Formats: sequence, C-alpha cells, structure tokens
Amino acid sequence: MVADDTRVPVTILTGYLGSGKTTLVNHILSDKTHGKKIAIIENEFGDVGIDDALMAKNSKEQVEEEIIEMMNGCICCTVRQDLVVVLRKFSERMKQGKLKKLDAVLIETTGMADPAPVAQTFFVDDEVKENFRLDGIVTLIDAKHVEQHLDEEKAEGQENEAVEQVAFADRMILNKTDLVTETDLDRVEKRLKSMNSSASIIRTERSKVSVDNVLDIHAFDLKKTVEMDPEFLNTENEHEHDSTVSSVSVIEKRPLDLDAIQRWINYLLTQRGTDLYRMKGVLNVAKSDERFMFQAVHMIFNGNFDEPWQPGETRESRFVFIGKNLDHDELKRGFEKCVLTPEIEARKLAELRFDIGDPVECNTSNGWVAGVVSGRMYRDDFMPPGLVAPYQVELNDGTMIWAPEDDDDFIRAGKKAKTSA
Repeated sequence: MVADDTRVPVTILTGYLGSGKTTLVNHILSDKTHGKKIAIIENEFGDVGIDDALMAKNSKEQVEEEIIEMMNGCICCTVRQDLVVVLRKFSERMKQGKLKKLDAVLIETTGMADPAPVAQTFFVDDEVKENFRLDGIVTLIDAKHVEQHLDEEKAEGQENEAVEQVAFADRMILNKTDLVTETDLDRVEKRLKSMNSSASIIRTERSKVSVDNVLDIHAFDLKKTVEMDPEFLNTENEHEHDSTVSSVSVIEKRPLDLDAIQRWINYLLTQRGTDLYRMKGVLNVAKSDERFMFQAVHMIFNGNFDEPWQPGETRESRFVFIGKNLDHDELKRGFEKCVLTPEIEARKLAELRFDIGDPVECNTSNGWVAGVVSGRMYRDDFMPPGLVAPYQVELNDGTMIWAPEDDDDFIRAGKKAKTSA
C-alpha cells in the first residue's frame, strides 16, 4: 500500500462577485469548533475582503506583514505577490517549527478571477508540489443572480468569468437558496449540470456550510473520489447544453491502446487546450493491471498509473471533458479510435520496419550495438504498465533488450552478414 499523502491539501474558493465567498471565509474564521489549522489566502485587491472587524477581534498575533494568525488557529494572508512565494513561506515556516503543521489551505480568489492559473500552480512548481496538493476547486454560486451572470454578453476576446468558474468546479455550493423558489433552484441546477456534469452541488443559505464540505474533499484525488463514489464520471449527460460551455462524458469497457491514447491526449492539450477547461478520467489501458488516473487544467496535465484493478472491479474507462465549443461527436470518435482492436494490433504489426531475424543496431548506454530482431510487439512483466515494445532484440553478445520505439534514434538497420561465394 502507498503511504498516505502528507502534503497540505489546498482548496481554491472561487465564485462571481456577490456570491458569498467572503461570508463563507468569515464563517470559517469565526468557527471555533472545527479544530483545524487553516491558512486562508486572499488572492485579490478589491475593497471588500476578510472582515477587518473580525480580524481585529480575533487576531492572536502579527506573524508577518501580510500574515495574521487567528485565535482559532486560522491564518489569513492577502496575496500582494506571487502565490508561489507565499506557499513557499508557509512551507519554510513549518519546516523551521515557527508554524504548526497546517491542516488545510484555502485560497479565496477575486470574483473576476479565472481559477485555472491558480490551479496550475500546483502542477508546475516542484517545491509547491512537494509540500502542497490541490484538493479541489469549490465554486460558490448566487442562486438568485447566476443566470444573469451566465447570460452576460462579453466583448469579443473576453471570457465570461461566471461561466469559467462553473466549468472548472469540482464542487458547487449553490448559495442564497432562500431568495428563490424550488422551481428556480431546479432550473438553475439543471443548467449548471449541463455545463459541468461531474461536479456535485450543495444547497445552502447565507454561505453556511460545514468546513468538511469545503476542505479536504479529495476532489483532485481521483483514486479517493472513485473509492467514495463508484459512479463518479458515470454521467449519461442527457442535459440540454448551455450556450458554448458544456461537458462530455465517455464510458468504454474495452481496453485502450497506450500509444493511441497518449497521442490523442497530447493533441487535445496542444491543439484544443485553450477551449478545454478541464479533463479528468480513469483509464483502462491494455496490458496494464493498474488504473491510469489523470487531471488536466487547460494545457497542464497530471496523470499516472495508480493502484491495481481490484478483483471483481469493473475495468472500464471513464473520461470527462469540460470546455467551450466542444464538438461532442468529434471527442467521442477520437476516444473510440484509442480502443485497442484486432485491426489496430494488425496495423501496428504491419507498419513495423523490421522482421524477426533482421540484423539491426540498437542505441544502448554503450553506444550503437549490433544484434538481431528476436520478437515483434514484445512485452514482459518487467516493462512499465501498458507499454508494448515494437521489438525485442538479441545483441551479438547474447544480451536480450527491447527497443521502445520503431525509430532510427533507437533502432536502425544493421549490416547484413556477407555470404561466401
């Protein structure tokens, strides 16, 4: 078993102006029952933020110029510099023993912010990745005004922030439910689900939600999410899709070809990354006893083979796309082409340049070494999950190796032995 992740979980709290984010943060600051050591980072420059009166009443000490510690153990920080710098400060202070180990970090973004750049911080900075893990993106939604914000026309080239905040959410908190009717709530929820089918929705009034519904929810930990909710990503997606932003779900029981899925995901990230807000999934890769789990935010991708499929567990791939101007049929066709079929296996075999018995030279740690092809489309139990090598080669000294790709950088035609006259 893999040891529990000891990194500090980080929640990004986003939501349009007036949705109730600051009220929620102030609830957490004044709540003395949760017993958690929480760092709250306010990532904005607006006039309204963490309640100054609350801060004055409950602050225990001035830790640094921009960091205030509260009596209930929470820490408040207004970001006036790069987020990475602030997180590094927290990490350094914990290592030095000047700050007790944090139970969580909550980043409150400005109402006009796109959460993607904040989320990407946890994928691209090594020091941040070592000490913190992105736990989830929680979007607070004003039930009374959200439709008006979603419908707002923006100038060409500008994004609708309210739409993006819904699209990026791992969890949506539908606030101010006391200001609208049940019919209104059902309509709003249906619309939100049409835009982001994989995010759960929690209804509330006056931003009153349990800390456990906001922090340490493991929304970015697909392994944990699948364990808690086996139906996660199993959406049929029968909603009427909202304007230009929608979500597409794909479920496939047949195993996928690793090469094909890698090429396709790379194509999506490089060519469609701007419009693809989020991708997440669990993949059943052929020739692998382990699940492949991944998350992507725009062009930033994070994925790896995880724990083995359990006995009796249904081996299937579940893939969700959330984005703008998605061609649902094209995405489903692209995914379909990644299924490992007998036709794909036959085509890959036919495209190989060398036959068994052909002399070749392989690029090894000792330079180019001569040998003979002894196998094609080769795999053994010591190779990485899902990988099938185009060739197994017996070198002239009898050593058996495999070539990772059918490319002259790895394997090239060797010199044929001369025959006597």
